[in-house]
Amino acid sequence: MNRFFRHFLSVLPLVALAGCSSQGTQTLPNLTPEQTRARIVQLMPAKTPDRQGWATDIQAAFAAQGLAPSDENLCSVLAVTEQESTFQADPPVPGLAKIARTEINRRASKLHIPEFLVNSALNITSPTGKTYNQRLDAARTEGQLSAIFDDFIGMVPMGKTLFGSLNPVHTGGPMQVSIAFAQQRARDYPYPVAHSIRQEVFTRRGGMYFGIAHLLGYPVDYNESLYRFADFNAGWYASRNAAFQNAVSQASGIPLALDGDLTVPGSYALGSTERAVRALGKQLKLSDSAIRNQLLKGDSLDFNDTDLYTRVFALAERQQGKPLPRAVLPGITLQSPKITRTLTTAWFAKRVDDRRQRCISRAKALPAH
Repeated sequence: MNRFFRHFLSVLPLVALAGCSSQGTQTLPNLTPEQTRARIVQLMPAKTPDRQGWATDIQAAFAAQGLAPSDENLCSVLAVTEQESTFQADPPVPGLAKIARTEINRRASKLHIPEFLVNSALNITSPTGKTYNQRLDAARTEGQLSAIFDDFIGMVPMGKTLFGSLNPVHTGGPMQVSIAFAQQRARDYPYPVAHSIRQEVFTRRGGMYFGIAHLLGYPVDYNESLYRFADFNAGWYASRNAAFQNAVSQASGIPLALDGDLTVPGSYALGSTERAVRALGKQLKLSDSAIRNQLLKGDSLDFNDTDLYTRVFALAERQQGKPLPRAVLPGITLQSPKITRTLTTAWFAKRVDDRRQRCISRAKALPAH
């Protein structure tokens, strides 16, 4: 997974509970909105600017999505937000202008467009009165960069040549949520949209609303929050699917990347996981078409109830003589010009879970309501 280009250049019914809890955590399901906001302020890091404002937007998102404001849920949201943006609605990205120009030049080179033509297009005056080059030089956040690309694509022929109708800034906001995800769930957004859902993602209220939906807005049966954090980074059910891939590999003897992708995204091509499962077809008593149809349920909790899921685990556990995990941290290395050391989905999930645990410790120290 290219973490950077998914971050920059890079509705399912919402359940009332997140699906996992911590021993000893206070659960406060009957709080009034005022009490919920007060609780959020108490749980946030003490040095966070405008804690009341953050609490208002978080409480509103929980209420609109029917999520219980338990300490577990609140701490999970606060942990992801702290990890992704340190509570900044549109966080700055070091070296953003250079990264943006590198991507523009990469696309131009791929299309055999001379550099001088690209520079000429960027020297055109944009709707703000400044040239695109000037705006790129001044860009510090993904929100600013997204606005530049919106104008560049809409106003300059070169913009459409390089990017079509697709703004290359794919994620943003305080929880670094996918803009495509937000657009798919725009119908239930509780605020008036002045311009676009894309622009709402770069606001605190919009970024938190859609980030919370991405983190908590799907049912899971994990027994640890750690795996929900991995899913936030790698995609819904990636941890459950990685565990299934592990079971397939154990049963078949075929090494598999535990990346959570059960089929090739957006393609009918056979991926390595599907090939390995087909090799077990006779033992599983499932046809190739049945295997394919059931693998396609890998983006929902329903996959747990398929014959394929239950039979693969039964076969693998019988062979191994022991239970196998139903959730595994996906083995994904994050790729990005912003990253200067080896980082993985597992690293992200563990970092966020450490923050969640510190938040839970703060909750335990608070007086009971």
